[in-house]
Amino acid sequence: MPQKIQRVKGVNDILPAEAKQWQALEAVVKKVMDRYAYGEIRPPLFEKTELFARGVGEDTDIVSKEMYTFSDMSKSSLTLRPELTAGVVRSYIQNNLQQISPVQKLWYEGPMFRQERPQKGRYRQFWQVGAEAIGSPNPEQDAEMIALFYAILEELGIAESVTLKINSVGDSESRAQYRSALQDFLRPHLSDLSETSQHRFETNPLRILDSKAPNDKALVQNAPKIRECLNATSAAHYEQVLEMLEAMDIPYVQDDLLVRGLDYYTHTIFEFTSDALGAQDAICGGGRYNDLVKELGGQDVPAIGWASGIERLLLVVDALKPLPAESDLDLFLIVLGDDLRTKAPQLLHEWRNAGLKCDTDSLRRSMKAQMREANRQKARFVAILGEEELAQGVVQLKNFETSEQQPVAFEAVVAAILDNN
Repeated sequence: MPQKIQRVKGVNDILPAEAKQWQALEAVVKKVMDRYAYGEIRPPLFEKTELFARGVGEDTDIVSKEMYTFSDMSKSSLTLRPELTAGVVRSYIQNNLQQISPVQKLWYEGPMFRQERPQKGRYRQFWQVGAEAIGSPNPEQDAEMIALFYAILEELGIAESVTLKINSVGDSESRAQYRSALQDFLRPHLSDLSETSQHRFETNPLRILDSKAPNDKALVQNAPKIRECLNATSAAHYEQVLEMLEAMDIPYVQDDLLVRGLDYYTHTIFEFTSDALGAQDAICGGGRYNDLVKELGGQDVPAIGWASGIERLLLVVDALKPLPAESDLDLFLIVLGDDLRTKAPQLLHEWRNAGLKCDTDSLRRSMKAQMREANRQKARFVAILGEEELAQGVVQLKNFETSEQQPVAFEAVVAAILDNN
């Protein structure tokens, strides 16, 4: 017997029962995106490796350790997308979307790929939903972007159980000042830092604030705060964002140690977290990235966005308020007798075209076995078709919830079921 082929480590099969939860979540996301006038964009699954090296940053773990990179037949270096902001910005530039509207409000959903150690809620192929608003430099766009994800949480019924953490990394002038202040603080303690943080001391010291190493975490508690180094313009921008959140009754916590892991962030950064996930508590992260469009060859255009891991979000939803399961099946047709096999597909075809979710047994099993299958599929009704019913042009329609059964003409089945919705 041939050996079974197993799935690749760190990726998952999304089976039909689980997919229904995904579909319910996706329906909520689409409803909210439509309400906020965000249009869906679907960039490709792989891009030129240069896009992520320039856009995400050479010093990030994503680029240096986690990307799935390969050469195609023309020897071009390509990478499965580890995130989608860079791809959306590339598409924005290449397709001249700024000519369509000065502010492009876009959302996406799809798989990402990172070669990291798999754990609960974090996989090598994982799915994200995200949003990007490109074109506006103003704080109201920041506030809207945060409100957009908060509205999704409200629709899911879990907003009160999730914490919004927010901070500002300011503009390039503010960050340069803070970088120097942070390095001055850390320099006497350099030997106490983890090896990774010692490397980041010169290349990206702000990332040390995000370190999970115990010594690093203890040390940075007393580090200077980013907000203390904001210039007047950056401070005013941040204060206006907070005022707008308060006006919308969106609660927040200012977190001085919050940084984003990618190089392209400026000004407002934020994260939504939940205790339902344990140590890996983030379900959404985002912020403003005013320099990325220019960095990738476009005009000097500001932008802001966020991304949320669907697997993580579903874990929180399942723990706090599971999504209601839609009825699996409207009608299961039970066929009694081989002579009826031609009529059964015709009836199913007509009922399905009329909008009913229908199924039948293709194994020609006993009535008892067919009834068990109808039960397994959680059918609301069963329609029994035998020789006598065929001669009369009816089925015996049974309501599984009430156990009521009555003969119903073929052409009246749809109305009989819809009337019971």
